[in-house]
Amino acid sequence: MNLFYSKKTLALAGVIMGVIAIILAAAGNPGNMAICTACFIRDTAGALKLHSAEAVQYFRPEIAGIILGSFLIALATKEYRSTAGSSPMIRFILGVIMMIGALVFLGCPLRMLIRMSAGDLNAYVGLAGFAAGVATGALALKKGFSLGRNYETKKAGGYMIPGLMVLLLILSVTTGLMAASEKGPGSLHAPLLVALAAGLVFGAVAQKSRTCFAGSIRDIILLKNFDLITIIGAFFAVMLIYNITAGNFHASFSGQPIAHAQHLWNFLGLYIVGFAAVLAGGCPLRQLILTGQGSSDAGCTFLGMLVGAAVSHNFGLASSAAAAATADTEAVIGGPAAAGKAAVILSIAVLLYIGFVAGQKKAD
Repeated sequence: MNLFYSKKTLALAGVIMGVIAIILAAAGNPGNMAICTACFIRDTAGALKLHSAEAVQYFRPEIAGIILGSFLIALATKEYRSTAGSSPMIRFILGVIMMIGALVFLGCPLRMLIRMSAGDLNAYVGLAGFAAGVATGALALKKGFSLGRNYETKKAGGYMIPGLMVLLLILSVTTGLMAASEKGPGSLHAPLLVALAAGLVFGAVAQKSRTCFAGSIRDIILLKNFDLITIIGAFFAVMLIYNITAGNFHASFSGQPIAHAQHLWNFLGLYIVGFAAVLAGGCPLRQLILTGQGSSDAGCTFLGMLVGAAVSHNFGLASSAAAAATADTEAVIGGPAAAGKAAVILSIAVLLYIGFVAGQKKAD
């Protein structure tokens, strides 16, 4: 059962998700992140003490909410299907790579759009890289790429990650077991109930509308279908109107919050996100949605993203944000260090192997 039959209702889904992002920013989330999937998975990994970057540690209720929102709406509309079995380790690696690329760019495709709507020209460079990565993935699909079929499993299998997120959410609220930033992006967050409610609605709407940033471009390339891009366009329009009217729009490469102007690495960071997303069957947001509706394969990708966030911060792969000089500190150019650059190049090689060599073999 799909309630979203027309471009009008798809556009409405984009508007609703845009309004949710605005509410979260106004309620205390970092303004140009709002509901960034990669950033919030990174913060959650920090809260679980998988990495020790003190500025980005907070269990984000939005991540739990998105998964649970998808889970509940899928159950209610009889779309829930517990499935598994399709190249889980490859999907795990694709999740790691997606997170490495997102943290080199400093944001997932969702944050890319939010940054674009605020005038961050670096995000437009990232968009070009993301589209190129999706196009490369689409070429792999045309040449026969497949991770193989999945199989229906016991319903309880698909309940595991939604159940785990409920448990972790409860622990984050009732105990002091998790790390929490005292400064930096991790210290900025909306009130618990606002964040959780926003995540639930966001996840439900994204599930019903099949929202996927990579899928929207892939469908245009392969099928000349513009349905999914309607959601993305509506989301961008809402955010753009908000940023202009609120005085948040500043078109420039420099001076953008939590960003850098290393154009090659902005391009390549989102290139590997787009490429990996097509091979995995969805962007980071889509992986959360699929996890919620019962896909253990997407669950493997989600776990890969958690590990990717830990690896990126534990081994210095994530980019630093550019910063202007102050009376006490020198200017910081930002961008990835040598380790991050090497990780991106290695990730491209791995994706080319998966997409054009390993994935071309008959899976069954």
